[in-house]
Amino acid sequence: MGTDNRNRWLAFMVLCLGSFMIVLDTTIVNVALPSIREDLGFSPASLAWVVNAYMLFFGGFLLLGGRLGDLYGHRRLFAIGIAVFTAASLAAGISSSQAILIVARAAQGLGGAIVSAAGLSLMMSLFTEPAERAKAMGIVGFISAGGGSVGVLLGGILTSFFGWHSVFMVNIPVGIAVYALALRYVPTSRPAASGTRLDLAGAITVTASLMLAVYAIVNGNEAGWTSTQTLGLLGAAVVLLGSFFVIESRVSDPLMPLDLFRRRNLATANVMGVLWAAAMFAWFFLSALYLQLVLHYEPLQVGLAFLPGNLVMAVFSVGISAKLVMRYGLRAPLATGLSLAGLGLLLLVRAPIDGNYLVDVFPSMVLLGVGAGIAFNPMIIVAMTDVEPERSGLASGLVNTSFMMGGALGLAVLASIAAARTGGALAAGVPQIAALNDGYHAAFAIGAAFALGAAFLGYKVLRIPSASSEQGDADGDEVAAAAD
Repeated sequence: MGTDNRNRWLAFMVLCLGSFMIVLDTTIVNVALPSIREDLGFSPASLAWVVNAYMLFFGGFLLLGGRLGDLYGHRRLFAIGIAVFTAASLAAGISSSQAILIVARAAQGLGGAIVSAAGLSLMMSLFTEPAERAKAMGIVGFISAGGGSVGVLLGGILTSFFGWHSVFMVNIPVGIAVYALALRYVPTSRPAASGTRLDLAGAITVTASLMLAVYAIVNGNEAGWTSTQTLGLLGAAVVLLGSFFVIESRVSDPLMPLDLFRRRNLATANVMGVLWAAAMFAWFFLSALYLQLVLHYEPLQVGLAFLPGNLVMAVFSVGISAKLVMRYGLRAPLATGLSLAGLGLLLLVRAPIDGNYLVDVFPSMVLLGVGAGIAFNPMIIVAMTDVEPERSGLASGLVNTSFMMGGALGLAVLASIAAARTGGALAAGVPQIAALNDGYHAAFAIGAAFALGAAFLGYKVLRIPSASSEQGDADGDEVAAAAD
């Protein structure tokens, strides 16, 4: 029994190391964005594609990655995803043009999607007891926040001393180690019964729809929001999305069974994930630009500026969030955490062009760290405990898809809002730095609205009474009873 338990936790830590690499890549790139922009000649709008190419392929293939894991074994897919991600990191690290970098980022997203969907399913299968699962998800939150903390700091150090290429090369030794350890310690999973088929048509239509929508939004300011290009792309995205739902309603083995959306908590958690991810990506992406372009911070200073928030997020994810869930259930910590994150973004709306870090930035970082640290654990639990074990890969893919698509679409919208507000201010004769800051203020305000909207849904729409049969809350009741 002791040996089996030790082996399970060893396998879990290998899976966490894979998640760490994915999170590390996300935040480490944000710090390097201004350097990438200057070196490769990206425009302010096209720079978002360094992030969006990754998020689009990540989100677009999460459902397919989860389904592939269910059909052919999650460990096999996890190892394949690690290999793809590591090779793509090498390509990004040696890229010398915009096109090569964006293609490499897209390939990283594909590998990351497979790793995340398969990894989360493996974690959920390792721990079936409610108390162990809550503890494991708390550690996942800690690893995610830890990856963010290391990413922003390491990104600043590497960009300052070795150039932006090095932020991708750091993934290579980590990827090799995870691949080897996964084959050694992670148990094989039993695939689903034979006879099921992949829904490639569904994967293609939903991915193409999301890509067209984000492309239209990112280029909306330059092409014009009422131009033939923008309206045509958005119209095509809507048609493809409609086609996706038609396909899902008719195929025998759908990529995303529509009956999942009849489960109130799962559906609500995914909507909340979209809104929250939009707010969080606004924080990382736009705050990094504000610190470098308005306050003139060096990359290393940007990394240090993000560090307190990420460390607070890590502490709350691993130690405090799980205890709050056990004591108060899922709904209250979720709504509280999202509200605090929204308040943190609201504080950034007033950040001036000559801002002082301790007064104008640090409080927001801490609030965002506390809020995200509290909310991560209950959001994952409430979504994943609403499905049967054999559909865990699909559910994990759906949860992660909501996060990544919310991030991609939200970032595209907020970057466009910031650019439009900045352009209007420049046309009115406002100095460039002040105009940039006006744009960031507008985007931060919308991001705060997203986070607060997610908090409202968590508090008002989720149906998880304290004495229900939901696993998460049952676990909380059992722990509280034992404590009494």
